[in-house]
Amino acid sequence: MKKLDSAQIRRMFLDFFQSKGHKIEPSQSLIPKDDPSLLWINSGVATLKKYFDGSVVPENPRITNSQKSIRTNDIENVGHTARHHTFFEMMGNFSVGDYFKKEAIPWAWELLTSPDWFAIEPEKLYVTYYPRDTDTKALWEAQPGFLPNHTVPEESNFWDIGEGPSGPDTEIFFDRGPKFQDLPDDDPEMYPGGENERYLEIWNIVFSQFNHLPGMTDNSQYPELPHKNIDTGMGLERVVSIFENAPTNFETDLFLPIIHKVELLSGKKYGQDKNLDVSFKVIADHVRAVTFAISDGALPGNGGRGYVIRRLLRRAVMHGRKLGIEKPFLTQLVPIVGHIMSSYYPEILANQNQIIPVIKAEEDRFDQTLTAGLALLDQDIQESKDKHETELSGDKAFKLFDTYGFPLELTEEQAADAGLKVDRKGFETEMKAQQDRARKAQGKLRTFGVQDAALMNLKVPSEYVGWSQTSVDDTGINAIIVDDKQVDQAKAGQQAALVFAKTPFYAEMGGQVADHGTVKSLDGQLLAEVLDVQNGPNKQHIHTVKLSGDVEVGQHVALAVDMARHLAVSKNHTATHLLDQALRNVIGGNIHQAGSLVETDYLRFDFTHQGAVSQKTLDQIEDQVNQEIALALPITWIETDIESAKKLGAVAVFGEKYGKKVRVVSIGDYNKEFDGGTHASNTSELGLFKIVSESGTGAGTRRIEAVTGQAAFRLFKQHEDELKKTAALLDTQKITDVPEKVAGLIQELKDSKKSLEALSAKAANQAAEKLFDSSQTVNGISYITAQIDGQTADGLRLIVDDWRAKEVSDLIILASNNAGSPILVAASRIPKQIKAGDLIKNLAVKIQGGGGGRPDLAQAGGKNPAGIKDALSAVKQYLQNL
Repeated sequence: MKKLDSAQIRRMFLDFFQSKGHKIEPSQSLIPKDDPSLLWINSGVATLKKYFDGSVVPENPRITNSQKSIRTNDIENVGHTARHHTFFEMMGNFSVGDYFKKEAIPWAWELLTSPDWFAIEPEKLYVTYYPRDTDTKALWEAQPGFLPNHTVPEESNFWDIGEGPSGPDTEIFFDRGPKFQDLPDDDPEMYPGGENERYLEIWNIVFSQFNHLPGMTDNSQYPELPHKNIDTGMGLERVVSIFENAPTNFETDLFLPIIHKVELLSGKKYGQDKNLDVSFKVIADHVRAVTFAISDGALPGNGGRGYVIRRLLRRAVMHGRKLGIEKPFLTQLVPIVGHIMSSYYPEILANQNQIIPVIKAEEDRFDQTLTAGLALLDQDIQESKDKHETELSGDKAFKLFDTYGFPLELTEEQAADAGLKVDRKGFETEMKAQQDRARKAQGKLRTFGVQDAALMNLKVPSEYVGWSQTSVDDTGINAIIVDDKQVDQAKAGQQAALVFAKTPFYAEMGGQVADHGTVKSLDGQLLAEVLDVQNGPNKQHIHTVKLSGDVEVGQHVALAVDMARHLAVSKNHTATHLLDQALRNVIGGNIHQAGSLVETDYLRFDFTHQGAVSQKTLDQIEDQVNQEIALALPITWIETDIESAKKLGAVAVFGEKYGKKVRVVSIGDYNKEFDGGTHASNTSELGLFKIVSESGTGAGTRRIEAVTGQAAFRLFKQHEDELKKTAALLDTQKITDVPEKVAGLIQELKDSKKSLEALSAKAANQAAEKLFDSSQTVNGISYITAQIDGQTADGLRLIVDDWRAKEVSDLIILASNNAGSPILVAASRIPKQIKAGDLIKNLAVKIQGGGGGRPDLAQAGGKNPAGIKDALSAVKQYLQNL
């Protein structure tokens, strides 16, 4: 076996398959594109699904890649096992209806064993296969140097994840030798394919040859796919551990530089304490995932991908605390991740100035959350002790985990310091319930589509001419599909898919909806209404039509686009370009398009940005777009090669892939973008642009919805009508007087509030005079308790100020039921002996709340006003227990 590092292994894998005619597909963004079944790209095949389900036919059916991936279903296992990761790379080779077993198995053997490539000793390799797949067994045993007794039948070797492509698979295992054997020879798991540390799986080859159709459960009954495929996966991290003879994936060049930096930051040594080693591994794994995710445009948040990033960041910070790192430190690891991966992912170092501030802000935010979480944990522990419990409940431990990012181990440590255990079983029940809710919320999304043989086999030509014309006077019907079958003719009343030799109909793409229109005979008879247009696997425009006349292949027809719909959509598409440019001009160049929808009556534009856009900024953006509309800028386009387009200054959509030829749309000198949609011919056609709303759609992604033309005018008219109604309610004649009238009413309200507060303060003072004479004494400590309903926290603190001036007791504890919200305020004149903050935490439990403050003054709020009486009564018991 050769001595190779991670970069060399990745490069050699890709070079080998390129030598076998494969196209090297670059590693795609971790954020899935147009795939609602995935939160993250989680495998090498995930970005190629469109080829395997037949929705797109690739230019080259042989593909190889090394794809960055994230999986989050086993986050808790990271660091505790040798090979669990959240971020990893999956190398693979793929055949889309091209080669199959007879090529895939010999090539795999050649890469692994040939002296020109990996040069692994044949005697160290074993394979498993599906028992009914005897062809695979025979092919392996026919390879030069393969040992016949190194094949193992495995019933589980059938890849099937539901409807769509499926088939048998074969796994390749590497024998690491006796020193890695962790089970006795007679253990049922001690074999290649079992759960053991000696035989390590390094490669999985799936023979995707069957179609799992809806309702089928017996894989022996699955029909053959129209096109058989090869899908393989070789995890880079575990393969590197073999070449570097590492006990786990973490003792390799992919992780050790990060671990060594953490050693310097913590003063601890990796490899000396198993418990601390877990923290080193978690940090090294999580910082890789977070760095790559943020580089690809994901940002921390409270849901979806944002929640995953936030959780990983917080877990890493907590494990840093376990190592004694009290200050933010993850930003110092980002450049190290960048240098490790620079040979294949130079964008990490290039983007580090965008990645580091995001991580720093999140670490700083978590520092504040951590303080609040620790306070809640202290409160939970104290409540359990007060009830003489020996265990902290699982639901409380889970709340700390889910809300504050506390690992269960940290909660257990804190509880142990107080002499308590944690209900692990209850915690796991809550965890499972959350996972079940997540799965239910996701629904039954298909991860792979079922191949459509009719569309995949459709090879007829079709030319789109809609960029320059919206009708075709004479074109032929090249194909008809009815009920997923290609036919020669279709009858009136049927719904069919038609392919024309030439078409002016725009197919839905890039967020722009499809054209509608009509199909007529050459003598003007209506034959069909076009209801939808989509791109087929072989790049023809597939027209879904409702037939009102008979049609047949070869028939010549006339096509016409619905111009009202077409013009409305085109204007809104032009508006998205103007909006995109205005966002970059006003907010900054780091804005990236994250999606769009162009409809007839409105447009929607998603973009990457941290935090809401202020109204002032939105007004600037809106004004700039309307200025460009007023300038009547001409809209032109050219088709050129991608490099020439970049030299022109054209902006590409972030994460989008482009072919050799691209279309560049220019709006005067204001905007140039790569684009394949339809547009107005001049900005003046838009008439008016109005932003309707700005909102967040996920972590780091904002959405603007807007209207143009008549829709914008209608919106202004609606707003005017609402202002007129408001003016009438305010009894003012002019809508221009409404702001002044409202301002006057607000001032009156403020004055009334001040008067009310003054009366409240006076009432509080009167009440205080009586309660100051009602002190009690326990253990030599005098205290006053009182409930004065209707008071705010400020009102109660005013009474405390009077109490301090009069020096009538050591402690005062006041409560108020203020419109159903209980409030507690405690003050101490002897803070060294009794801290107000400790006292208030103890009492807050009674009102189902929490609180804190200084040793001399603290307050709490809660949910249960009925508990106020118990809270005040508990003061005596608290003092008796001192």
